[in-house]
Amino acid sequence: MANWTLYHTDGCHLCEQAHELIVPLLQDEQNLKLVDIMSDEKLIAEYQISIPVLKSENGQMLFWPFTAQQVRQLFTQTA
Repeated sequence: MANWTLYHTDGCHLCEQAHELIVPLLQDEQNLKLVDIMSDEKLIAEYQISIPVLKSENGQMLFWPFTAQQVRQLFTQTA
């Protein structure tokens, strides 16, 4: 089960950068769920100008640009 969701869309170079930054910081890559916002009108409306967005299962979010340190801090806060 994913503890983290990365809202993104295909072809977004910032989303690719965010994914590359996040994955090495995870203990298990399966803890990251990738959600393409283009799959849902509500997600498009909510995130279209702010992707990539990293969201914890309890609702805490990081909006791009974020750093590895900020991701680590979020992981620690929600552990």
